[in-house]
Amino acid sequence: MKTKRRYLPKDFVIETWISIEPYFNVLQNWKFNSVKDLKNWLLYRSEMEAALNEDMGWRYIKMNCNTEDEKLSQHFEYFVSEIEPKITELDFELNKILNNCPFTEDLKGKEYEILVRSVKNEIDLYRKENVQIQAEIQKEEQEYGRIAAAMTIQYQGEEITLQKASNFVKEIDRNVREEVYTLIWKRRLQASAALDELLSLLTVKRQQMAKNAGFKNFRDFMFKKLGRFDYQVEDCYDFHDSILSEVVPLSNEIQEIRREKLGLDVLKPWDLDVDIDLKPPLKPFKGGAELVEKTIRCFKKVKPDYAGYIEIMSKESYLDLDSRKGKAPGGFNYPLHESNIPFIFMNATGNLRDIETMVHEGGHAIHSFLSKDLELVSFKETPSEIAELASMSMELISAEHWDVFFENKEELKRAKLGLLIGTIQILPWIAMVDKFQHLLYLEPDLSPEKWKEMWRQVSHDFSGTIVDWSGQEDIFNHLWQKQLHIFEVPFYYIEYGFAQLGAIAVWRNYKLNPEKALMDYEKALKLGYTRSIPEIYEAAGIQFDFSKPYIKELMSFVQSEIVKLNNG
Repeated sequence: MKTKRRYLPKDFVIETWISIEPYFNVLQNWKFNSVKDLKNWLLYRSEMEAALNEDMGWRYIKMNCNTEDEKLSQHFEYFVSEIEPKITELDFELNKILNNCPFTEDLKGKEYEILVRSVKNEIDLYRKENVQIQAEIQKEEQEYGRIAAAMTIQYQGEEITLQKASNFVKEIDRNVREEVYTLIWKRRLQASAALDELLSLLTVKRQQMAKNAGFKNFRDFMFKKLGRFDYQVEDCYDFHDSILSEVVPLSNEIQEIRREKLGLDVLKPWDLDVDIDLKPPLKPFKGGAELVEKTIRCFKKVKPDYAGYIEIMSKESYLDLDSRKGKAPGGFNYPLHESNIPFIFMNATGNLRDIETMVHEGGHAIHSFLSKDLELVSFKETPSEIAELASMSMELISAEHWDVFFENKEELKRAKLGLLIGTIQILPWIAMVDKFQHLLYLEPDLSPEKWKEMWRQVSHDFSGTIVDWSGQEDIFNHLWQKQLHIFEVPFYYIEYGFAQLGAIAVWRNYKLNPEKALMDYEKALKLGYTRSIPEIYEAAGIQFDFSKPYIKELMSFVQSEIVKLNNG
């Protein structure tokens, strides 16, 4: 499974920069006499990238698995502060070598066009003075995880993580829901000043990077840095408008139905996760081991190969699923291009959302396995618009086989309805977070009070009119603080919206013809990043489109499936 090294020594271990530098020197002094020499150089460079990325990947994974271990944090921070800046500087030099090589124009194939396009983009953005700033930012971004991981509450005589506490907000007893929701947000708000301070620090440094690179603001800088070749800022605004027009009214309808079915005069924020028929919360599994076992059975029904991938990850201990104190929040799939086995990290507590997270990250894992044989690491590193298509499509496809988790037909129906309603309701939230980030970086020197004002402005349109926040205004003003992307991976969020639309289209194809839909799904994922985003969506049998008519069409399909479930 592990890629055989052809250039680096088998026992090559990254300890200090001195251990790495000689191999970069070889690349800098390479002699090019033919396109074959250039391809060999690219293969050598790719092998270096795989080894370096995997080393940093394990440092990041281990740190997130235990934020209380200072040695693990130091191990990661050493790489970020002492090794990565030097890699960045030499990567710039290697990019220039590739860009100026007389044989580069002889590289045949769309995949090399995509590669060279990205390399030229990186050259344009590079500024030596930004290398140290980026290292500082990367180190400081991890503070969000440490702050969030330390959040626990005392409930019923037990100290529990916020992830576990959120299960109580699904309880039938409204007093319990309100009590725990209030405890959760009381704890979150205790950290609000620290998070404000952290974001203030990050925004200043991010804006400085943008100015150094010749941009008016960090938003425009990040659009170029993220390689958004296939859409522009105006397209994001169009997405916001389309969601406001075609999805927010649906979300309002869903919330109004919830209010009526619960028999409430007003719908409060602690009423949003309880079953609308006041049935006990779904408990589809107990513990990470059972989650793995049931996921394997579920994926086997989709396609046996997919189950086999999870079995490999489980056997090789590339899974850390259970929530615990000191573990960073959230979930991710980390591709490891030398091991060729990705790592799934999440915080499972036994609820429906955990299944959604597991099959989502499982979709990323499938993507990693399907693209592992691509020749270069750069071919495997897909933009998020493609990566999230893989994961979000698997949420919906796998739900056709969730009987593995829910033997009771009524519970299965509830689970599927929860997923589909969530598919609709996540889109306004994505638009809110994205639009907020646009505003956050368009004006310099904004204060936390100004952020709250902007958040209220954005939320007024997208959050709908049904939920009553009176008495919880302070919570409402800080809702954005729970979105780690704002702190750790700025502007990486609208991709979920584009991919959610694509996933609905993939699922629609699967409902019509499962075999062909999976064939197209795999065809797209095997491309990695060797084609443009629209071309990869086309390979998947769908459109890269976020116009009002297309979104309306997809929302109508989801609504029809909800009606079928309710009538079934």
